[in-house]
Amino acid sequence: MVQRGQRVEEAILARRERVNDAIPDDLPVVEPERLYEASRYLLDAGGKRLRPTMVLLAAEALADVEPLSVDYRAFPALSGDDVDVMSAAVSVEMIQSFTLIHDDIMDDDDLRRGVPAVHREYDLETAILAGDTLYSKAFESMLETGAEPDRSVQAVSKLASTCTKICEGQAFDIDFESRDAVTPDEYLEMVELKTAVLYAASAAIPAELLGADEEIDALYGYGLDVGRAFQIQDDLLDLTTPSEKLGKQRGSDLVEDKQTLITLHAREQGVDVDSLVDTDSVEAVTEAEIDEAVERLEEAGSIDYARETAHELIASGKENLQILPDNEARDLLEGIADYLVEREY
Repeated sequence: MVQRGQRVEEAILARRERVNDAIPDDLPVVEPERLYEASRYLLDAGGKRLRPTMVLLAAEALADVEPLSVDYRAFPALSGDDVDVMSAAVSVEMIQSFTLIHDDIMDDDDLRRGVPAVHREYDLETAILAGDTLYSKAFESMLETGAEPDRSVQAVSKLASTCTKICEGQAFDIDFESRDAVTPDEYLEMVELKTAVLYAASAAIPAELLGADEEIDALYGYGLDVGRAFQIQDDLLDLTTPSEKLGKQRGSDLVEDKQTLITLHAREQGVDVDSLVDTDSVEAVTEAEIDEAVERLEEAGSIDYARETAHELIASGKENLQILPDNEARDLLEGIADYLVEREY
């Protein structure tokens, strides 16, 4: 019997392949080629495709169909009309890629997904244009699902408000870097805006497109909780996963004085977080310095605190799925929630 964890990984891989096959159709490389090559650069570099996978699985669960058995380009809506849920899936992945390009520019990061960041591979101007192109193309794709007009408007509105919230979250994140005191509640609000809302939209938009009104709020709540847990796990992985597996320097968040639930808890325990590493350069920090910093954070109970918070959020998120039919797709959505806090990179 295949264990659940393996089934979840296989489900993610299968849908990732479907999404990868769809991206060139929704975002072809046309003139000007350099712009569209830069726009496709991170999409072609890989990625887990967790958000579009969530779109596809939420649609499968709502329609109570056998996973992977239907045409995502002509998915049966509850009204009987076909909806292109793959366009919605690609749309949210474009938004994700857009945010990564702009994040890397703001943070002046060199690497993303193990390859040079877009502004390093191309140039700053092209990277900004590539991000803007992905942003606008995402809305074009969301408008091409063939859903009923009111449903289409609802989904596009959800995507637009999500993008606004992501920018608000990024602004809070930047503000936190210059503040001496940030509370865990403020951090969780920032994470909700910066990261979790795109997971929430990914889970809820299929219900909007397919006409499953009663399930919209529950799926949105599921996405918010698991999305916050995902970011907490990302913060943990930044400290505990080798650089080569992360695709960036381990401990970079700590070196750059980014506020995380881990460091906020450590401050409350009396740890001088600012002194954990002696350098403010990601390139200059050593593995030994990061190891020592992690040891001090573990002694303060901050690593365990962050892990426990993430698991509590996952449990809360999974509760929201009880409104869905009891089928394999719902079980996989629950499994993905667990995967988000069990993954190692």
